Amino acid sequence: MIEEGSKSSKATVEKRQLFMEMRAQNFDVIRLSTYRTACKLRFVQKRCNLHLVDVWNMIEAFRDNGLSTLDHNAEINVSRLETILSSIFYQLNKRLPTTHQINVEQSIGLLLNFMVATYDSEGHGKLTVFSMKSMLSTMCGGKIVDKLRYIFSQISDSSGTMVFAKFDQFLREVLKLPTAVFEGPSFGYTEHSVRTCFPQQKKILLNTFLDVMMADPPPQCLVWLPLMHRLANVENVFHPVECSYCRSESMMGFRYRCQQCHGYQLCQNCFWRGHASGPHSNQHQMKEHSSWKSPAKKLSHAISKSLGCVPIGEPPHPVFPEAAERPQDLAHPTQLKPVSNNMNDTILMSSGAPTSTKSTLESPSRLDEEHRLIARYAARLAAEASNSTCPPTDLSFNFDANKQQRQLIAELENKNREILQEIQRLRLEHEQASQPTPEKAQQNPTLLAELRLLRHRKDELEKRMSALQESRRELMVQLEGLMRLLKAQTGGSPHSSPSHSASCTMPMPIRSTSAGSTPTHTPQDCLAGVGDDVLDAFSQGVPRNLRNDLLVAADSITNTMSSLVKELHSVDDGLEDEEVNMRNGRDKVSAPRHYGNRHSTPSF
Repeated sequence: MIEEGSKSSKATVEKRQLFMEMRAQNFDVIRLSTYRTACKLRFVQKRCNLHLVDVWNMIEAFRDNGLSTLDHNAEINVSRLETILSSIFYQLNKRLPTTHQINVEQSIGLLLNFMVATYDSEGHGKLTVFSMKSMLSTMCGGKIVDKLRYIFSQISDSSGTMVFAKFDQFLREVLKLPTAVFEGPSFGYTEHSVRTCFPQQKKILLNTFLDVMMADPPPQCLVWLPLMHRLANVENVFHPVECSYCRSESMMGFRYRCQQCHGYQLCQNCFWRGHASGPHSNQHQMKEHSSWKSPAKKLSHAISKSLGCVPIGEPPHPVFPEAAERPQDLAHPTQLKPVSNNMNDTILMSSGAPTSTKSTLESPSRLDEEHRLIARYAARLAAEASNSTCPPTDLSFNFDANKQQRQLIAELENKNREILQEIQRLRLEHEQASQPTPEKAQQNPTLLAELRLLRHRKDELEKRMSALQESRRELMVQLEGLMRLLKAQTGGSPHSSPSHSASCTMPMPIRSTSAGSTPTHTPQDCLAGVGDDVLDAFSQGVPRNLRNDLLVAADSITNTMSSLVKELHSVDDGLEDEEVNMRNGRDKVSAPRHYGNRHSTPSF
């Protein structure tokens, strides 16, 4: 009697252990029932190690334990349920590496007690097959689209149309999960739950079912289901920003940004608990972020989206064929080969293997979809095994890989920000060093003195240029007078006229001849630009001495002005070079330069 009493007390302690641990997590402080329910069920999933069992492994376990041949309403006792759970977790340990083995007995005990407390509250010691399938396929790991496809295969007929009575039965079973974690008032089953999910549709096919279940927002009674999957996806997401309430320098999980308060962001713990500070209020609209994007990525994504490079809306799930497929022959799973369609969904087609036309199942129309999913999973395993070239040790699953990758990405982003800040600082220092300042000018008195000397020299040359221009005009007037004397001595020219004499006062163009060079041009070239009377006079045989004197005077003026122009240009270049040197802040003063014939005096 004492031994039996100790066993019963031990079973009672094991039955309450999971709920005691869940209460210790203090999930009840979360003010939103949706997040509170999802966090509690996620805790149960992880504590029982169900998150390590993929939905495809769960379907395979159903088939191996003969559940596919049983009716939904068939009952199984607790001992057989324990055997099924044992096969699931022992097969899981075979797939896991030795460094990540789980405690199978503890996982079986926790999950068994939770299922009995959820689906056998009256203590009959039995559960229906559909209850067990609904619970395990919902609480296991894997993608939500794969779970919903399997659930649809259990509640549809042979034509691929959902049966509302079976969907109602599914809601009864799956909504017992929130009730088991004390969230029944928020997500309990009601008679109108089916019509709230499908208020208008009469014929529900697979794609319609997925559209409704994966919509945003999903049906109110199942809003916790996709949130539980989002929680699993963001547990290791790192946000390198500071929480505006708790002042934590980084966030893990969800991040919430206020749509009214600029730059106000909360971590998931502060938002779930309703914390607020400053002008922010809990009534403000908050946007949930499940990933971190740097400002550069946001800008590039916005530009790509505005240019039409990124699709604005993506379908929440692939589009699957509506027609129900015939069950495959599972006796030869290796003869099935995967074929990928445009929607990235793996469809298995038999290659020469005869399809099964006879079935020993009690209700083959109901199990077509389930057999098809099992066949696909078996063929996918066979394809992975045949295509794998890595040793078995390389196939070990590292559960911390995702967290390590997130941390590495965050460290690289922080390093990138530091490098950008350093580049900006160096750029500012370079700009400040390149700008001329009065202090730098005072440190170069020799450079300033040379600049003042060059400006003074330039002013002198400009004055000399003006004097030469005045002398040139006077010389032209003298040439006109000499021409009139020549006309009076020779008796005049038939081509002379007062208008021609007046035109001789036009200035001659300056020719670019180097100073000191010997002129090689003709007298007509030297008189280019003077009036026609001068040209006519020289063409009619003027005495050689007078003509030579005029040519020499004209050449002297031209050479002197050319030399002066070159010197002015060289002085301007020197001034520009010195001013550029001052702007660049050079401390070293270059040696004095000699610009052309600096000390030469032009002679007439």
